[in-house]
Amino acid sequence: MSNPSPFIEQARDLVLENLSNEQFGVSELAGAMHMSRSNLLRKVKKETGLSASQFIRKIRLQEAMELLRENTHTVSEVSYKVGFGSSSYFIKCFREQYGYPPGEAAKMEFREPEVQPKLPVKWVAAATLVLLLFALVLYKFSPPEEEVILEKSIAVLPFKNESSDATNVYFINGLMESTLNKLQKIEDVRVVSRTSVEKYRNEVRSVAEIARELNVNYLVEGSGQRVGDQVLLNIQLIEAANDRPVWSEQYSREVTDIFALQNEVARKIAEAVEAIVTPAERERMEKKPTENLLAYDYFLQGQDQFYRRTAEGLEKAIPLFEKAVAEDPQFSLAYANLAIAYYFKDENRKEKQYTEVINNYADKALLYDSQSAESLIAKALYYTLTGEYRLALPHLEKALEYNPNSSAAIQTLADYYARVIPNTGKYLEYALKGIQIDIAANDSLSGSYIYLHLSNAFVQSGFVDEALSAIDKSLDYDPGNYYAPMVRAFVLYAKNKDLKQTRDLLIAELEKDTTRLDILQEVAKLYYFEEDYEQAFTYYKKFVAARRQFGLDIYKHEDIKIGMVYEQMGLDEEAAGFFESYAAYCEDDASIYRSASMAVKHVHRGQLDEAIAQLKVFAQQDNIQYWILLFMEKDPIMKPLLNHPEFEGIMDKIKTRFWENQEKLKKDLEDKGLL
Repeated sequence: MSNPSPFIEQARDLVLENLSNEQFGVSELAGAMHMSRSNLLRKVKKETGLSASQFIRKIRLQEAMELLRENTHTVSEVSYKVGFGSSSYFIKCFREQYGYPPGEAAKMEFREPEVQPKLPVKWVAAATLVLLLFALVLYKFSPPEEEVILEKSIAVLPFKNESSDATNVYFINGLMESTLNKLQKIEDVRVVSRTSVEKYRNEVRSVAEIARELNVNYLVEGSGQRVGDQVLLNIQLIEAANDRPVWSEQYSREVTDIFALQNEVARKIAEAVEAIVTPAERERMEKKPTENLLAYDYFLQGQDQFYRRTAEGLEKAIPLFEKAVAEDPQFSLAYANLAIAYYFKDENRKEKQYTEVINNYADKALLYDSQSAESLIAKALYYTLTGEYRLALPHLEKALEYNPNSSAAIQTLADYYARVIPNTGKYLEYALKGIQIDIAANDSLSGSYIYLHLSNAFVQSGFVDEALSAIDKSLDYDPGNYYAPMVRAFVLYAKNKDLKQTRDLLIAELEKDTTRLDILQEVAKLYYFEEDYEQAFTYYKKFVAARRQFGLDIYKHEDIKIGMVYEQMGLDEEAAGFFESYAAYCEDDASIYRSASMAVKHVHRGQLDEAIAQLKVFAQQDNIQYWILLFMEKDPIMKPLLNHPEFEGIMDKIKTRFWENQEKLKKDLEDKGLL
């Protein structure tokens, strides 16, 4: 790194201050620099071309080289001094960096070049001329060779049960699941989710077809059986491009060696794809879930039922997980699965029954393994159930740090940044990560909703063509998707700005199901934007009646528009109630849109200077939704501001900042290989 910036200098100094601390990684560096992990990753990548973990490792290795050249420390001592907890991992990284093992470092520095007898000058000149001519011929007629570096992307396909006893299927599935879970803990590898591979359990497809559909370079295939206390496993890693086994092995082990077998399989696969596995990742990979084999057997049986994703499977899984923790009261993974299973039971109930049960199991899971992604997700789901969303968020982000391929954490984070804590940039990032991990969900319904999420994320950040492509894929997966036609109508508006077309598409959907309150209020709003207040009132009146009838606390941010329509229809008293409701909403709004909402309130009250002041605050916000640009100036409430001398300039700033943010987001996503 020549002429490093002050930022890189500060980061380097912090790494050096914590050189011997093997736990000082990307998250710790981000915390020490008072910035988010994602900002650190982006800035380090931009200034050095390295990932943050590579940047830290390079500094450690440079310091190691200096210590080795002193020739006063052993390799293992140097390894410890520069923060490598594993000597073998240190040797591997050092060799990759410098091309030779650390034991040769001192020799390499002082090795004298061998003295060769000199040739006559005319011979040297002739030989040089021949070599130059040969090189020119090679350069002219040989195609340039490029080193092809395959992305370390893996799909672990369902293992086949070769036992004559069908009841052993759960055990073989457990071997597959453990392989998947251990590989998912490696940041340097992209591993698609189990839901993506389950569809291939009973399908006959070629390696090339499966790899293409899952967008991976490697497939893991396995088959095995359990005979008494003996486990037989055949497993191979296949490079998809040429259908070539990169690594294969046949194992015959005692059941008591099951955890050692799981660790060896995961380690061999990681080595075969040349994945960089940090000591912390290796420690998490090799952590035994339990010492009690009977507890583990109950857990595997429960897990097999759980992954059937049915109400019946859930009911069968819970008592098996409970048997597992009865056998081993410190079985963290079983507690986490219990909490998650009860969450799914309670998720759609109006009156929650298992809130404290979920919290209790989640806390026990964290108590016995605080670095388990499953434990952290379990606690996050508890906070989701209780509405404490901001407490859930750090648990999900930590879960993703410990398991960078966790589809559960990624999809939940996407949903949070879409609905709970709106942030268009993060929403799109996690939606794209979700596509990579869950690229081929095991059913068309799941696939349709994944692409629906992605389309919504794209359009909110102003990527209209990409949004249209994603929503069309959503409908290809499931033409009956409940929400996709509504999203598509608004994506089309973002593309062609045709309010009438959008309204007609939504009315067609509403006619299919007149109970759709979301579409009902959107149709009313579009008539409102066109200042057709009579038609807007027709739809708003139905919406308001349904909202009151069912006691729903929804769309409060739209109350000022409803009030305007009621006012235009001469219903001043009812209109005043909506205006009051909107004012209360503004006071409670903690989102990045609060200043925009306050500006609308002030305009309605005739307080134009106060409205302008709030819009100036809003003009400083990042990651706002594209809909603001599309609809704010069309809102009839904003008409009094159109002639204000500062309004046009402020709107220009809002738009400029939006497109600048989009450009930064695009580059960031491209740097991360997501776009």
